[in-house]
Amino acid sequence: MLHYLWRAVDQHGVVLDILVQEKRDGAAAKRFFRRLLKGLQYKPKRLITDGLRSYGVARRALLPKVKHRTSRYLNNRAENSHQPTRRRERQMQKFKSSGQAQDFLSAHAMIYGHFRPRRHRLSAVDHRRARAKAFRIWRQETSVQQAT
Repeated sequence: MLHYLWRAVDQHGVVLDILVQEKRDGAAAKRFFRRLLKGLQYKPKRLITDGLRSYGVARRALLPKVKHRTSRYLNNRAENSHQPTRRRERQMQKFKSSGQAQDFLSAHAMIYGHFRPRRHRLSAVDHRRARAKAFRIWRQETSVQQAT
């Protein structure tokens, strides 16, 4: 069965939320927006999407004062953040269920973003520093001890 991956990305390319659903209609878009807004501590100023009309339906219902822009080029951050997901899905030889896809993708997006700083904006020294900090935080949060 075909499922759709709804993905929200902020202006820096950080994945905010992922939702796997069976439909791509207005009700599904509203469900995704509600879920996304529940986790955010701010209201967005602009919403940039592809041309799917159900985004407009959800925006008018839930975010009436937010500016909505659609373009095939403006949503490149969301499309590019989708590439690691597609690579991982190929390695796993597809997902077996929508629940497995939702669980895996929610965790994978956050972990992937944590360990992959935006390389094109960093010098080599800053990149190494950011990676070292990410691993330090990971070890601290997961209580992993380094082998000596």
